[in-house]
Amino acid sequence: MPRFRTATLAIGATALLLTGCATISAPTDTPAASDAAAGATDSFPVTIEHALGETTIDEAPERVAAIAWSNQDVALALGVVPVGMDTQVWNWTGDADLGVYEWTQDAIDELGGPQPVIFSSVDGVDFEAIADTDPDVILAAQSGLTDEDYATLSEIAPVVAYPDVAWFTPWRETITMNAKALGRSAQGEQLIADIEQQIADATAGSDFAGKTAAFFYASAADVSTMSIYTGGDSRTALLQDLGFDLPQVAIDAAAGGSFYQDFSAENADQLADVDVIVSYGDETLLPALQADPLWNTIPAVKNGAVVTVGSGDALSAAVSPTALSLPWVLDDYVALLEDAAAKVQ
Repeated sequence: MPRFRTATLAIGATALLLTGCATISAPTDTPAASDAAAGATDSFPVTIEHALGETTIDEAPERVAAIAWSNQDVALALGVVPVGMDTQVWNWTGDADLGVYEWTQDAIDELGGPQPVIFSSVDGVDFEAIADTDPDVILAAQSGLTDEDYATLSEIAPVVAYPDVAWFTPWRETITMNAKALGRSAQGEQLIADIEQQIADATAGSDFAGKTAAFFYASAADVSTMSIYTGGDSRTALLQDLGFDLPQVAIDAAAGGSFYQDFSAENADQLADVDVIVSYGDETLLPALQADPLWNTIPAVKNGAVVTVGSGDALSAAVSPTALSLPWVLDDYVALLEDAAAKVQ
């Protein structure tokens, strides 16, 4: 997994708002298993093309495993409780408990469980734990699987990998690919339409048009460098969904296949067309940036149009949009962005 995506979701992991815990094994016949196949409406077999090859799923899957980020939320939003899923704690140090965020746990509870096995992603893909859940399909449409990962997982079950570039899968395509794998394409299309309507309702009257915004990683403790998440990354792409334009640097870097780009303070002028900065961090970030004579030349910093979303807590995770986190965070996030947009001059 690329370093910034891992690191930024791991900061403050012990403070994460989590529910649920790891289990040892999954029974071979569960409500989740029977419901998964029963709700399929597509004809099988289905074939899904992706960056790592082509995957054919012969029959409607009964046992669904989901790995990496957001894939489990698609299954849950479509009425399927996975038999196993990756922990949502992106913590490479191993000192945080395995668990899931509340929007995911709420969906598991609403569907009547049972609680999925939670795979540890501390040391990469947990092949043995995934195999132990005996899945019929492995959802990984939003992931960073390597060729080797994909080959090993494919010995366990058919794998739905990312469509083009690792970690670049938009939330809509994550839904579309995973829904097809579950035999629920029509339900997936409706889910996308429902979320788009929620976005339209939440942003009605917002003054985002004509303003640029991007998501950043910055630290008040060290403002020598800021990193921008490019237009290919789901965090910045969500800002475009909400009505902002993207700054040119985010567009250009995404075209080169990068989901982030570092900028030193000496190159602050390259971010001059960013009207609103959204970043991990807390209320100490803006004063630190404004105290720096280079960063304070950026209009977003000078005007105070900076939104911080925390580090490692639920809000900071929810802005990496999933089928469940996006509805959960939408109203609060839009309110924060409206406050920042009002400061743009």
